[in-house]
Amino acid sequence: MAPDFRSAAFDETVLSAWRQVLVDSAKRVTVGDDSYPVRRTAKHKLAQVDFQFEGTPVRGLEQNPQTKSRWAQLARKGSKVMQFLSGGRYVAVVYDGKITHYGDKQSEPG
Repeated sequence: MAPDFRSAAFDETVLSAWRQVLVDSAKRVTVGDDSYPVRRTAKHKLAQVDFQFEGTPVRGLEQNPQTKSRWAQLARKGSKVMQFLSGGRYVAVVYDGKITHYGDKQSEPG
C-alpha cells in the first residue's frame, strides 16, 4: 500500500529532513531509527538526501535558485526551499518551515 503523502507523519518527516539539511547543515539526516547521508549534486552542488518513508523511497532536493519557477524565485530571495519526490513525482515542497503538497489548489507560493 502506498504511503499517505498528506499525513501528519509525512509532514513531520519532511519538515525534519528540511530542517536537518537546510537549517542545521547536517551531513546525515535521521528519519526514525535510520540515518541517511546528505549528498551534493554534481553540477549545482545542491543538497540532496534519499530516505525511506513507510518503506517508500523519497528524495529531498534543495531548490535550484537558477531555474524560472516561483520556488526558485523564493530561493533567490533567501528562502530555504526543498522539493520532495517519490516515484519520479513531486509530492511536497517545504519552504521556510511551511509545507505545500502537490495537488493542492495552491501548489505554488502566493
